[in-house]
Amino acid sequence: MDTELILALLTGYALGSIPFGWVLTRLAGKGDVRAIGSGNIGATNVLRTGSKALAAGTLLLDILKGTAAVLIARSLWPESEPFAATGALIGHCYPIWLKFKGGKGVATFLGILIALLPIAAAVYAAVWILLLLTIRISSVAGMAAAVSAPVMGAILGEDRLFPMLLGFALLVLWKHHANILRLRAGTEPRIGRAASSR
Repeated sequence: MDTELILALLTGYALGSIPFGWVLTRLAGKGDVRAIGSGNIGATNVLRTGSKALAAGTLLLDILKGTAAVLIARSLWPESEPFAATGALIGHCYPIWLKFKGGKGVATFLGILIALLPIAAAVYAAVWILLLLTIRISSVAGMAAAVSAPVMGAILGEDRLFPMLLGFALLVLWKHHANILRLRAGTEPRIGRAASSR
């Protein structure tokens, strides 16, 4: 593999692996977010600390780190953006700092799309927000948004990006495997109630 592609991958991983949910809750004196609710470091579980501001901050930063990874790679190593994107999503889902137990990738995936494929990002955000507002089940909204990315990639004729987008969507679905089991059992909570989600 070309050195520049490796650098892009590592840069993406370094940014993606920053566990903002864990960091912000610690700095705010809320303890370890992994000890509450689902144990996830994403914004939905951060919301269970009782702080909407921390949850919003986590969501924003998780999105921005995906965008930043792609933009940095584009600036330093043109054509390496997919490698930076891959590193960012893997870093978020499997951060070395937390023994490879990270988030589920929904927000970071959106951040990646903002930089790589803005139209797909707009659809992704619309699907995510619409389902959050209507059914209020974070896992369903996140998974549906993730699936929209490769669909939009195909519609837009992005043959180069489609395999990566499909892989990202499958990774997000895999990270939600426990949520899928709860959905099948009818025990998956809605936003505002206890248990797991993003």
